[in-house]
Amino acid sequence: MSGMTGFTTKIAVLLRDDLLVWQRLNVTAFLVSGLATAQPETLGQPYVDGDDVEYLPMFRQPVLVLEGGKELLREAHTRGLARGVQMSIFTSDLFATGHDEANRAAVRAVPTAGLDLVGLAVHGPRNAVDKVLKGASMHG
Repeated sequence: MSGMTGFTTKIAVLLRDDLLVWQRLNVTAFLVSGLATAQPETLGQPYVDGDDVEYLPMFRQPVLVLEGGKELLREAHTRGLARGVQMSIFTSDLFATGHDEANRAAVRAVPTAGLDLVGLAVHGPRNAVDKVLKGASMHG
């Protein structure tokens, strides 16, 4: 399929607009890894070069990267929960942790409404994802 119009689903990352460049890249990498593990159907086949060297598969469809303010992230998170869309999240606390167990403990320590979100990623039907991310703009 060429372009994004042929896909019935959408993969998107929403980043808080005040992150530093290294934070944006780091958060995006962590967020999409969650989608890939939870939804293996999003992955294509392994890549093979002309010398038959095999590489890992990647998403079968484009990943949109959007941005918005702190309040927009909170609203998108609330809409995603209400619509039952699977999400991965990244909170500001995770910048100070050093490993997976500490990351999960940092999220677990905060009630849902108190999460200081700096990013989230969603995969789902196009219309549901569009509604969850309403108001976000393309990352630029």
